[in-house]
Amino acid sequence: MRRLTEAYLDIETTGLSRFYDYITVIGIYRCNGRESELIQLVGEQATRDNLLKALEGVNIIYTYNGSRFDLPFIDAFLGIDLEARFYHRDLMYDCWRNNLYGGFKTVERQLGIRRQLQGIGGYEAVLLWWRYQNDGDHNALTLLLQYNKEDAVNLKALRQKLDGC
Repeated sequence: MRRLTEAYLDIETTGLSRFYDYITVIGIYRCNGRESELIQLVGEQATRDNLLKALEGVNIIYTYNGSRFDLPFIDAFLGIDLEARFYHRDLMYDCWRNNLYGGFKTVERQLGIRRQLQGIGGYEAVLLWWRYQNDGDHNALTLLLQYNKEDAVNLKALRQKLDGC
């Protein structure tokens, strides 16, 4: 019997415009039964081929606000329409059906999903990237990757909580 492979996907970018900004990190938390792995494509590694390879064998992609942000950004930046290739479930809409509103961090707090990094959001993620790019600050990159990892891993925790509602 073949196990379902899930991917929890989150991107970091240099801004909100998929026409002027670019992807800095693509985080993919792949889960197949008890096995899981985190793949992070950073900077120039965030290519069409690398993303498709990272998603090989995936049956479903989970995001938070991915229908309006992550997937259109990936399509504009890498030319891949992930919704045409994979089943996609945007957990934000599941949250709305359960009267959970706000950004991902707000919903996490409402549901008691813990996060090690506090006080970092999308804006800070952009600043961390530029500190790494402009100043060679590897600590900034480490923080950015930890932030992205928590986003991707916590998507699974969110899905599990929602499925229990």
